[in-house]
Amino acid sequence: MRVIAGVAKGRKLVAPIGDHIRPTKDRVKEAIFNSLHSYGLVNDKSFLDLFSGTGSLGIEALSRGANSVVFIDNHEEAIDCITVNVEKLNYGSSSKILKTDALNFLKKKEYFDVVLIDPPYKYEHWGALLEHINAHAIVIESSENVTLESDWQIIKSQKYGQTNLLIATQQI
Repeated sequence: MRVIAGVAKGRKLVAPIGDHIRPTKDRVKEAIFNSLHSYGLVNDKSFLDLFSGTGSLGIEALSRGANSVVFIDNHEEAIDCITVNVEKLNYGSSSKILKTDALNFLKKKEYFDVVLIDPPYKYEHWGALLEHINAHAIVIESSENVTLESDWQIIKSQKYGQTNLLIATQQI
């Protein structure tokens, strides 16, 4: 696993052994950030990386010019992995890493320009999660098709193997 573009392009990231954390595949990451970039949603933007796992999506955002990223995961192994990757790439000053539940964090209603959502497959709490998003754009990576409320405008919807990618914006 590596950073695919930006100032940290080609740098390797650490990932835990086993299959309980599922890093985003390079071609999906490329599709996400090409779309976000084309809509002006990367440079100098604030990101929230929910269910961060290894932190690869948030780190990709930082490498491509994001202003800041808050990484959220509730597994100690994931937090350790994110911390190592952020420190390895010297992104500590533009990162915040929190071990907490995603839904509990969202209830604070903190605003982010872009929210990256990549929960474990078979995630069952989409309605509650999406209800608490306070952002201009969301990126959803899921094994299921996720339905959004009508105030979201879908700018990309594509399937990559078992992964459904959905990117949407809204006016706040």
